[in-house]
Amino acid sequence: MAASGAGDPLDAKRGEAPFAQRIDPTREKLTPEQLYSMRRAQLAQWQKVLPQRRTRNIVTGLGIGALVLAIYGYTFYSISQERFLDELEDEAKAARARALARASGS
Repeated sequence: MAASGAGDPLDAKRGEAPFAQRIDPTREKLTPEQLYSMRRAQLAQWQKVLPQRRTRNIVTGLGIGALVLAIYGYTFYSISQERFLDELEDEAKAARARALARASGS
């Protein structure tokens, strides 16, 4: 049984492990071995999470792409349904016909 003190892995007052502290490598004086160990641990964490992150990114990309295609398709569909240009052309033809009738009738 370990005696309570400086070598105790758990702080008796707080109940927390001392190894869970975040270290800023720019402020702390770390040896090259410690920096290398930190980089290896970070790389291992990235490799562990990478497949899950890649799947989320693919799903998000496909969702955004589907939304863009849906908006694009709906825009073309709605424009093809509108007939306001046809009405304008009909009015322009009628106005031309009236103008020709006035010009030839005068």
